[in-house]
Amino acid sequence: MPAVIRGGRRQAAPAPAMRRRPAAPRHPARAPQGHAGIFDQGLTPGMAWAGLGTFAFVAVAIALFGWGADISRATGRSVDNQIAAMGFRLEQVHVQGASPAGQRAILDELRLERGQPFVFMDLDALRTQIEGVGWVSDARVVRLLPNTLVIEVTERRPAAVWQLDGATRVVDAGGTVIPGADPGRFDNLPLVVGPGAEQASSELVPLIQRWPRLRDRLDAAVWVDGRRWNLLLRDGGVIQLPAEGVDAALLQLEAMDQTQRLLDLGFARVDLRVAENVAVEPRG
Repeated sequence: MPAVIRGGRRQAAPAPAMRRRPAAPRHPARAPQGHAGIFDQGLTPGMAWAGLGTFAFVAVAIALFGWGADISRATGRSVDNQIAAMGFRLEQVHVQGASPAGQRAILDELRLERGQPFVFMDLDALRTQIEGVGWVSDARVVRLLPNTLVIEVTERRPAAVWQLDGATRVVDAGGTVIPGADPGRFDNLPLVVGPGAEQASSELVPLIQRWPRLRDRLDAAVWVDGRRWNLLLRDGGVIQLPAEGVDAALLQLEAMDQTQRLLDLGFARVDLRVAENVAVEPRG
């Protein structure tokens, strides 16, 4: 079983030490570098209604004059540039539903520029680009004429930090790695260790979060033999969980803690692998 990590305590079986990278300093949300002036998080109702009114006017004009995306593609950029000359150029981008890190990743991916032709932007292509960003699970892109692009995203929420072979990655609730997420910024998340632990954590982490007394004492959860968990506590104790019925085993442990304050007293090991034969090994 791997040795632990944060507390620096040595566990029963030797193995390479697991450790986190130092936490990076947290910064307040700010406009991504290189996008100043075009990036904005907010969108007021007045702006939305004004945009919709302008959109209706221009949509009718486009229909009457026969302009469309197919014509624009067929004639190169000439139609788009003519409309841009009328004032329909990109001036504002509003990203909604994304964290500061996600916002930076989205705008870095799109590389939008203030003043670029706007009316015949391919919104489906933009959405595909956005959904290719690691932080994003799905996206919606709306054009508000004359000059505003609204990007609404559903973001992958960090749920755990996964460690494998000394490297750490942030994963979401489904066990999917979030590219670009810095593990050093998520010391508050559970640490899961071992091959396959990122996928298996989707069942364990919600159960741990229900029990603050255990959650606050947990140093790491080690995925053993691809079938069950060992919970390593900060005081050096080990809780061995079964391959099946993890929720029932944790309820057993919670009942023992309520009656005996087990987590406060400390122990070397609690074996919950067989429900009818729970074993508690005291510290020597």
